[in-house]
Amino acid sequence: MKILVTGGAGFIGSAVIRLAVSRGHSVVNLDALTYAACLDNLASVADKPEYAFEHADIRDRDALNRIFAEHKPDVIMHLAAESHVDRSIDGPGEFMETNIIGTFNMLEAARKYWIENEKPAGFRFHHISTDEVYGSLPPDPEVQFTEDTPYDPRSPYSASKASSDHLVRAWAETYGLPVLATNCSNNYGPYHFPEKLIPVVILNALHRKQLPIYGDGSNVRDWLFVEDHADALLSVVEKGEVGRTYNIGGENECSNLTLVKTICAILDEKRPREDGASYADLITFVADRPGHDARYAIDPTRIRTELGWRPSVTVEEGLERTVQWYLDNEDWWRPLMQRKGVGQRLGTGK
Repeated sequence: MKILVTGGAGFIGSAVIRLAVSRGHSVVNLDALTYAACLDNLASVADKPEYAFEHADIRDRDALNRIFAEHKPDVIMHLAAESHVDRSIDGPGEFMETNIIGTFNMLEAARKYWIENEKPAGFRFHHISTDEVYGSLPPDPEVQFTEDTPYDPRSPYSASKASSDHLVRAWAETYGLPVLATNCSNNYGPYHFPEKLIPVVILNALHRKQLPIYGDGSNVRDWLFVEDHADALLSVVEKGEVGRTYNIGGENECSNLTLVKTICAILDEKRPREDGASYADLITFVADRPGHDARYAIDPTRIRTELGWRPSVTVEEGLERTVQWYLDNEDWWRPLMQRKGVGQRLGTGK
């Protein structure tokens, strides 16, 4: 199977490519190489004959048409997106252009290619999205997002992803394009760009900087190890029912404060401070993000019962592996600390 992955130099996209190549698939990585992209994520597959790279922007329709015609993919896995909520608050325009207009261009390029090749039966357009499109949940642990939960996005980022989800379903209904859609919970793991909570906490702790926690730290997220997510996405491509949406969760709910304290405890063991103090002493509560959703949690019944997929890593196991990876890979993360916005507080709404 030849897979065209958009955003393949990003965090999730690169995990998908590494796994797909290891399983014998041919992969074309289409990436614009914006600020959060890192081709070093793909060093392990870069020289393999099954891997090809196309430096292109999903907003460039002519480039998309050329790439489809040249590479003739069997499957599209559309991950390219602006994804950082804080950045979407400060600059929503890029999110609208990439996540909405970019997805529109991908759908049209895919539809053109699909029609010109006489609508091959195995062709799939897999759109990868987020659970943030569903809004916020109450604290009741019995209440979770399902594939039928009404959309209620609260940030420019989640609104742009909700819009792209609707476009994908509209192209399926109107044009018959064979689509699959997935909505995932919060990812974490190796190669996570150092602007999201977990890598920020790890790297700030190593530099004895404050560990910022928005509000009172009670916001709850369902944490999904990125390699588990990559496995789930390939399962959907290989076995999912066309037209179906699958929610992918880690089955690991945790408050932000508990998460940060867990990371601190792992660091206390793996890289003790010279002064004997705990990294938890660096925890600092800061002004909350505007529109910060209280809780996300996914009911994974559909993907578990229909495709037989479940996460393999608990949040405790995943965090230990992640912390160790950052300790072992300073050469990867140190250059990224110089990129625009990294290490700065964004998304205050000012």
